[in-house]
Amino acid sequence: MAINLAEIIILCLLVDWIFRRFRIPGLIGMLGIGILLGPSGLGVMNTDMLQVGTDLRMIALIVILLRAGFELSRESLNKVGKQALLLAFLPATFEALAITLFGPLMLGLTTMESAILGCILGAVSPAVVVPMMVRFMHEKRGTDKGIPTLILAAASIDDVVVIVAYSMLIGIYSGTSVHVGWKLASIPLAIVTGIVVGLAAGLLLYRIFDKFNPRATKRALAVIGVAIVLVHLGDFLETKEIPFAALLAVMAIGFIILEKRERMAHELSMKLGKIWVFAEIILFAMVGAQVNLRAAAAAGFLGAALILIGLVFRSMGTVLCTLGSPFSWKERLFIVISYLPKATVQAAIGSAPLAVMISRGMPTSPGETILAVAVMSIILTAPSGALAIEWAGKRLLTQKPAP
Repeated sequence: MAINLAEIIILCLLVDWIFRRFRIPGLIGMLGIGILLGPSGLGVMNTDMLQVGTDLRMIALIVILLRAGFELSRESLNKVGKQALLLAFLPATFEALAITLFGPLMLGLTTMESAILGCILGAVSPAVVVPMMVRFMHEKRGTDKGIPTLILAAASIDDVVVIVAYSMLIGIYSGTSVHVGWKLASIPLAIVTGIVVGLAAGLLLYRIFDKFNPRATKRALAVIGVAIVLVHLGDFLETKEIPFAALLAVMAIGFIILEKRERMAHELSMKLGKIWVFAEIILFAMVGAQVNLRAAAAAGFLGAALILIGLVFRSMGTVLCTLGSPFSWKERLFIVISYLPKATVQAAIGSAPLAVMISRGMPTSPGETILAVAVMSIILTAPSGALAIEWAGKRLLTQKPAP
């Protein structure tokens, strides 16, 4: 496994440097390295590396979500509160409904199977979107109107909504007893419990840091450790059907420390920025390793067309969310583009319906189709979405001049 890790680091650093020379986001090259070394490519990534890949990917995602939290000021959130809530629900709903409507016509799925696929495709990718928004915050692009903050907050809640809806539908489809009312109520409950627990954890960490004054590096490690515990707590609570949005809890840690002591928050953000150099490599290489090219090819032209139809409806929902806002048409276009990439959730649960069908002795053809389209959505939207966000951020957002 050690040599695999060395290969990933060296090759990802190399392609990152090459891609940046051509002003292309380095994460696209890192995704490519993951695909190349993974089972769908040369197959040189050993099973141990693939097995720990899920945990490594989550830890890397935690690092960037913590960085995002340390950039979320109350002032910025107050500016975008209404639009953030709308963005958390409407675009994913529009996309899921479009997939539900067109899935039976284009792929031969049932309405329920299409709805399950719609929920999987409805999630925006925090792995792609969050690091780019954090960078735009540092570059002061769109910060006057809180646009990066808006997308960070909305994308985090969007994933909660989509995953809860997916779990409800897959339960009904597989014949598991599902209390629909409880599942719907669990969406706001998960958001509230996640934020409250995250704020409490962040406040406790702040008081410990304030009292004992450890080095900034040790503070950063402590914050990462607590965030990992919260994510595993979320996994445990999920098995007990207790709603808890772990990723929101992670971001809330950074938010409360920023509110209490801005200087401390900036120090921690700088340390996490250095850790992110390694974490970014791991995150995108391991996401790439999850991509099954054969499965994507099985989706074919109709699968790609269905994804594009879903994105059109998603974009319509995104535009609706910005009506009545102070954003210019350029800024609205940027928000639409930023809400397109898919990777994290699709890689995590794209194969789950197939696994459920196998375990229940059900026909597996619908599960194979769902997996194929989920994988194709990553290939079509993650690299192109990252490139589009990079382009749009520099051309559509106003950069605040340095003081």
